[in-house]
Amino acid sequence: MDNTKNNSDYRGRFAPTPSGPLHFGSIIAALGSFLQAKSNKGKWLVRIDDVDLIRSVPGTDKIILEQLERLGLYWDENVVYQSHRFDLYQSALDKLQSSNVTFPCSCSRKTTAHKPYPGTCRNGIKPDQTACSIRIKTDNNKTGIFDLLQGNFTQRLESKIGDFIIKRADNIFAYHLATVVDDAEQNISQIVRGIDLLESTPRQVYLQKKLNFITPLYLHLPIAIDKSGKKISKSDEVDSVTLSAPEKVLYNALDFLGQKPPKLSLTNDVESILDWAIKNWKPDNLPKEKEIIVSDNACLNR
Repeated sequence: MDNTKNNSDYRGRFAPTPSGPLHFGSIIAALGSFLQAKSNKGKWLVRIDDVDLIRSVPGTDKIILEQLERLGLYWDENVVYQSHRFDLYQSALDKLQSSNVTFPCSCSRKTTAHKPYPGTCRNGIKPDQTACSIRIKTDNNKTGIFDLLQGNFTQRLESKIGDFIIKRADNIFAYHLATVVDDAEQNISQIVRGIDLLESTPRQVYLQKKLNFITPLYLHLPIAIDKSGKKISKSDEVDSVTLSAPEKVLYNALDFLGQKPPKLSLTNDVESILDWAIKNWKPDNLPKEKEIIVSDNACLNR
């Protein structure tokens, strides 16, 4: 049975982690997912992925939402916070545990730093040890997707990753479980995000199958890197750059995405740029490279 969603009733999402303001790389993902949704006459949702309260920086969610508004990227439904949805994740965990596909694990992060996980606790923990995290049992069947930009991507999880954590030792639900539950509960039909998350997608598809969820379509965009080959991160730019020049940011992001936007003029505003972008959005023009070098001041150029 094919559990993959088609393009009818399109629902997309942008799900930033509130560990810092949006940077040029995350704006690319936001804009790409927004335009893919709007060009399909669909809905675009924003979710704050703050399941990891340790990484979340108080107040950053508001900065992110303000940045999106300044860029004209308005969401269609109420913003959802993962930190308000722990009961949903626990229900999913209960379902997996009742299916006997999970096991407690006493291994420390240090002892399992190198993949794949060797299955140390799969058949039980030693009597003198205490369970810390919860893992899901994997198999060696091919698991993956046909990415709308990158093509086929599969993994044999047991040999590549091993049994992976779905609830951490510090009692925090793992990202993979939380995002799978949220995407299903929000009826997300297509996920557009950076290619740095492609490697984790088979784990999410595996969980979707175990929970009997429908698998969305996926499109993984190239990521922005600097001249040294380093991924542009939240520590590289300040939010005031984005907020002060939204038209230039949109122009540069569209250019990065291969959309060939018309040259900016003094009459251009955020609304007119996005109106053009929605009407002229061409996924076939998206660059297939995994990484693209951008200038040091990508948000200010042109």
